[in-house]
Amino acid sequence: MQRTSFRDVNCSIAQCLEVIGDWWTMLIVRDALFGVSRFDDFQARLGISRSVLNQRLNHLVRHGVLERVPYQEHPPRYDYRLTPKGRDLWTVATAMRQWGDRWAAPAGPPVETVHRTCGHRAEIVPTCSACGEPVAPQDLEPVLGPGATDPDLVPPRRADPVEAPET
Repeated sequence: MQRTSFRDVNCSIAQCLEVIGDWWTMLIVRDALFGVSRFDDFQARLGISRSVLNQRLNHLVRHGVLERVPYQEHPPRYDYRLTPKGRDLWTVATAMRQWGDRWAAPAGPPVETVHRTCGHRAEIVPTCSACGEPVAPQDLEPVLGPGATDPDLVPPRRADPVEAPET
């Protein structure tokens, strides 16, 4: 089945999905965030076919998420390292992991994160970048930004805001 392209959609989520919106890509990014950098290591960890892995790695390099860094000349071999753009996907991967831990891991989280500074298990909590207070969907209101080309991108305000998730 041919995947629909979001290339021309004026929406930041659509543009993110254009780069990372398939099954294997976020798992490759996850492993890169864990420190995996070699083709054979990605392939062994993920059980992905070599041709699909090659396509996904090339896609991530083309989009500036990974960079190829040679580590051997004969035969040519490369590390695939996250760029700053790729490292910024950490928050996306963390949000996906925390959602999966809550809704799709009945035996408990398969991986937990420990804050190296204090040694405690850490959950990432969204906070306001201005005041530092935690935020939930009902605390936020979408407004058109400077890059908006479609005034209908933000729907009319709802009378009943999204409710906070139960904890």
